[in-house]
Amino acid sequence: MGEEKIQSPVAAEREEKAEKVQVPGRLPVLVLRDIVVFPYMIVPLYVGRPKSKKAVDAALSGDRLILLLTQKDMGVEDPGQDQLYRCGTVALIVRMLKLPDGRMRVLVQGISRVKVRAIDDDGKVLQADVEPLEDEEPAQLTLENKAMIKNVRQKFEQAGKLGKSISNEILIIAENIEEPGKLADIIASNLELKIEDSQSILEEADSLRRLTRVHDFLSYEIEMLNMQNQINLKAQGEMDKSQKEYFLRQQLKAIRKELGEESEIMEEVNAYLKKLEEAKMPEAARRETEKNIERLKKMHPESAESSVIRTYLDWIFELPWAAASKDNLNLKRARSILNQDHFGLEKVKERILEYLSVRKLTSRGHGPILCFVGPPGVGKTSLGKSIARALNKKFVRISLGGVRDEAEIRGHRRTYVGALPGKIIQELKNAGTNNPVFMMDEVDKIGMDFRGDPSSALLEVLDPEQNNTFTDHYLGVPFDLSKVLFITTANLLEPIQPAFRDRMEVIEIHGYNEEEKAEIARRHLIPRQLEANGLTPRLVEFTPGALKNIIALYTREAGVRNLEREIGGICRKVAHKVALGEKKLYRVTGRNLEKYAGVPRLFRDQLLEENAVGVATGMAWTPTGGDILFIEVKLIPGKGTLILTGSLGDVMKESASAALSLIKASAAELQLAIEKFEKTDIHIHIPEGGIPKDGPSAGVTLATALISAFTGKAVNREIAMTGEITLRGRILPVGGIKEKVLAARRAGIKTVILPEKNKKDLSELKEGHIQGMNFLFVRDFREAVNAALVETIF
Repeated sequence: MGEEKIQSPVAAEREEKAEKVQVPGRLPVLVLRDIVVFPYMIVPLYVGRPKSKKAVDAALSGDRLILLLTQKDMGVEDPGQDQLYRCGTVALIVRMLKLPDGRMRVLVQGISRVKVRAIDDDGKVLQADVEPLEDEEPAQLTLENKAMIKNVRQKFEQAGKLGKSISNEILIIAENIEEPGKLADIIASNLELKIEDSQSILEEADSLRRLTRVHDFLSYEIEMLNMQNQINLKAQGEMDKSQKEYFLRQQLKAIRKELGEESEIMEEVNAYLKKLEEAKMPEAARRETEKNIERLKKMHPESAESSVIRTYLDWIFELPWAAASKDNLNLKRARSILNQDHFGLEKVKERILEYLSVRKLTSRGHGPILCFVGPPGVGKTSLGKSIARALNKKFVRISLGGVRDEAEIRGHRRTYVGALPGKIIQELKNAGTNNPVFMMDEVDKIGMDFRGDPSSALLEVLDPEQNNTFTDHYLGVPFDLSKVLFITTANLLEPIQPAFRDRMEVIEIHGYNEEEKAEIARRHLIPRQLEANGLTPRLVEFTPGALKNIIALYTREAGVRNLEREIGGICRKVAHKVALGEKKLYRVTGRNLEKYAGVPRLFRDQLLEENAVGVATGMAWTPTGGDILFIEVKLIPGKGTLILTGSLGDVMKESASAALSLIKASAAELQLAIEKFEKTDIHIHIPEGGIPKDGPSAGVTLATALISAFTGKAVNREIAMTGEITLRGRILPVGGIKEKVLAARRAGIKTVILPEKNKKDLSELKEGHIQGMNFLFVRDFREAVNAALVETIF
């Protein structure tokens, strides 16, 4: 039932007297919060509460008449009958518009005042029984009555002249109304009255008494308008005083100049001019700086504008216009530094060395704009620091996560109080060179709202063809960013807008496998945690078995953050014992790991204990590296329904349907009666139902498990497979081969079935990772099924 006034009410008077509307004895009720509607008033209302919307619908379905009642307490959301005034206005709904947010915009015209006899609330809509409240007009106007009417008109006109917002149309209408009651209603609707005062005027039936009350309120409002005008005149006088002081200061300045006294601001101006001579800034920046120094020279030292110019000049002179660090162009040293700081990540290292090679051959090359995309904890930010160290450059970093204001990038214009340059210029000033490694973290989490789109502002920054003339709003002059090596980081590529993504060279860092994590822990994490906890290698030792178990049973992540936390927790336990005086070598092994790290939180992927019918082993890619999964099929007497469970995504469900259709089409080859499919329900389940699973790569595994279930032939438990399947039985290539093969190796799989076109992907794996494993490359599902089942059937 929520209605709120959206603009000041407008009174309306028709030139020809309309035919009087017959008011029925029962009307739907529209409850108003903060307005009293008078007769002859046209006013728009917003209708939001459910009962009110149904009241409007009820009126529109009938004669378009509705009763407008005002509630006594505007803060009550659903007022009861005792919280409503018992006198209201019958109104005609002139127009109704439904808004996108569910509310209605209703234009109503007041018709007549009525008194409420009873209100009926059925829980859906309010209905009221009413009786007309007729105006008590005098039979003949006396001289005093006419004088009152004339006085009210004059005061109403006077209020308009004093600044009250009253349209000329309303003033003309009021000038031509002779009935005191009607005049009172028109003027009351244009006064800023409290709800109680407006309601008291509405409830007054005697037209002369009503006009007298309006006269009193109008007189009070004129007094208020006169007071406001006096205050405004006083404020204008204060402004004139300030201008007078300004002219006096200018005269004083001229007198001091005639006396030969040096202005106190000249010392600053001379210092700025000296800096300008020494600064190696572009011509455009030099001209702007000279102009601001001249402006400062003509100003009073204590004026507000002079402090703004001082701040601007300080920023201009502190920027590294020509200051640049000398690049390390020794490729062997750069490679050595990158290898020291990070294990793996060969593609990233090669790209940085390529950039150095180009810089060694030519000095005109633009800095690359790289985007590292990968899960949290894979070392994106620390890789940026290593790149800066390898190139002998300064390193600066900003986080763009949650940034919504374009001014954070481009800066604020100097017209605003407290304006500053954007983050780009601020960090270059802090770096002190114009060619640092500039890292922008979390570019996939940039926001956007009414203050602008920071992603669009970054387009100029990250475009090599444009960023040599990047203009910050605060500086107002171009600054060359082409020498900066920009590196951005993101967890996901999809949220980055396409135009922004097009500016960057994307390098995906998927994460580390178990072997890489163990090597990273040995080289970097353990030494760092030993130092952080006051320990030495003579006090604690981690065996390869302990590291392997920490990675497999206590952490499951793409990066190494949780791995470092677990190592840190073990080091703290050892530090506690050492602090108690138990100083000795503590060896953490795979057997005693639970003593230091607690009960394992995860379960290692393990092979089936024996070959089974209807159970095939698949391989899946995950952000944490890869897993094996078991696809189970059970046949149940039924009507041929396919049941899929285990939190399967849409793509995996489609793969299951495709595999089943393929098997039905191959029923003759499999020596299966087609009637068996019609009388059997097929239940496919993938364990660990709490983990969502999706993707097309389980197609061949689903087909193998289904064929095993229908033929009764067991699947070899030591074989795992992956590949997308088509209705023609072709095996299509899939991604994530490296992670899938390593997951199979961890689980003890000896033979892996892969699509033939994925043979090239094995080159990503080191020889030691696949030693002792057998790979079968297949093109058709028959080859895969024959290899996977313990007995060939094709």
